[in-house]
Order: sequence, then structure tokens, then C-alpha cells
Amino acid sequence: QVQLVESGGGLVQEGGSLRLSCEASVRIFSRYAMGWFRQAPGKEREFVARIVWIGGNTLYADSVTGRFTISRDNAKNTVYLQMNSLKPEDTAVYYCAAGARVGMATIHTEYDYWGQGTQVTVSS
Repeated sequence: QVQLVESGGGLVQEGGSLRLSCEASVRIFSRYAMGWFRQAPGKEREFVARIVWIGGNTLYADSVTGRFTISRDNAKNTVYLQMNSLKPEDTAVYYCAAGARVGMATIHTEYDYWGQGTQVTVSS
């Protein structure tokens, strides 16, 4: 059983930065992707970014491209989401997820494991 523990959320002013971390309890199979999703009140969960363990290939939602960076530390079984130039519309609960096939990694229902979520609030 894989457990994912997120940290790093908080309150930040518009234009600020935050770094989220997601530590997995066990080593994630390298052929799978890990992703970040977010969910704002009254909205569906949406894809933010994903990374493949082997090679580090990344993919981003259009809304965060150029502002967010996903990375991983294989030795620590940890994935990060560096968020810069934050906007009020980035306010949401952010979740990390593991276990999706790379080609399906933008779809939240394709993931087997989820973290508990961490709140990110961006004030204007």
C-alpha cells in the first residue's frame, strides 16, 4: 500500500511562491507517473502537472505552464511542485497522486493513490 504525504501549502500574496512536497511511503514503480491535481470549491478536480520517474519527462496544464515546475527526488521518493507567480485563481486544495500510466496521467481517475491534500490560498 502506497501512502502519500503532502506538505508546503499555505497563504501567500499574489505574485508569491510556494513549494509543495509529496513523499511516498514506498518506492514508486518507475514506469508510472506521479501527478499534482487541484480542486477549488464547487469545481471539479483538475490536472496541474505530472512527471515520469525515469527520465523526468514532465507535462503541465496550460494554466500553469511557465509558472509551476514539477520535479522529483528518486532517492527520497518525493515529488515537488514549485509554484511561482501565484494568482488568486490558483487557490485550491492541491493533491498529489501516484500510479497512473504515463499516457493517461492527466486524468485523475487513472491514479491509484492519493495524498490527503494541502490548502493553497493566494490573496489579491
